[in-house]
Amino acid sequence: MYVSMKDILMHAHKHNYAVMAVNSVNMEMARAVIEAAEEEHSPIIINIGVGQMAKLAHPTEMVPMIKEMAERANVPVALNLDHGQKFSDMVDAIHRGFSSVMIDASSYPYEENVKRTSTIVSLAHPLNICVEGELGHVGQAADGDNSRDDLYTNVEQAVQFVKDTGVDALAVAIGTAHGNYPKGYVPVLDFERLAELKKALNMPLVLHGGSGSGEENIRKAVAGGINKINVCTDAFHAAEDAMKAAWEENPGLNYLEIMMVAEAAIKKFVKDYIRVIGSNDQYIYGETVTVGNE
Repeated sequence: MYVSMKDILMHAHKHNYAVMAVNSVNMEMARAVIEAAEEEHSPIIINIGVGQMAKLAHPTEMVPMIKEMAERANVPVALNLDHGQKFSDMVDAIHRGFSSVMIDASSYPYEENVKRTSTIVSLAHPLNICVEGELGHVGQAADGDNSRDDLYTNVEQAVQFVKDTGVDALAVAIGTAHGNYPKGYVPVLDFERLAELKKALNMPLVLHGGSGSGEENIRKAVAGGINKINVCTDAFHAAEDAMKAAWEENPGLNYLEIMMVAEAAIKKFVKDYIRVIGSNDQYIYGETVTVGNE
């Protein structure tokens, strides 16, 4: 079920839950993520960033492979370009058959953000490709950007931005940041602002920088109206920690064995996360009936 991300997010918006968008940089990650979603009866979004495609997740191989896995999955799967900025990268993703693109022009002045975002919308929508925009700016944890109120999404401006661009989903800045927070640090999120945004916009909202935000924050964000949560760093850590532990226990593990360890760890991580954000069991047809002994 390879679908537009818009279909996935509108269902999540209507039924008050969130969907994981997991950055997947190789076959093992993508397979683990999709299998986890199937086992949890959950929709899922595969994210790939431009930088990730340049380093390892080459789209020539990754896109056809993910589409093939999605088409035989029994739950909805979308493939989303994460944080596209250059026009050429956005057009390339559209040509390759991504079912969603995220245009990140949030570091530009409002008028330029609108111009760039609306241009991508005009190219993507005729092909039934979902477009996610960003207003406010989700920066880097290492730079302390999550504590800068001036980067947070303005409610009134967000309403105008959606009207001006026609985006299907909006990434909002409420206090998270990309990458690793300092050890032991949990960000403080502006849930009041989130509630105002959800009420004013009444559309799918996206949380970037979900990694390291803490389970309580994630649950409250979903309850407040977040419908898509981008996860990258935590998924990488799940694989890294599992591989380190496996090698410590058995230094003789070969490449095949250690990749199997990584894939299993990512799958477990995604399954657990799906249950936290409430997307599990959203795609079950009919009812399971248990017949007792008479």
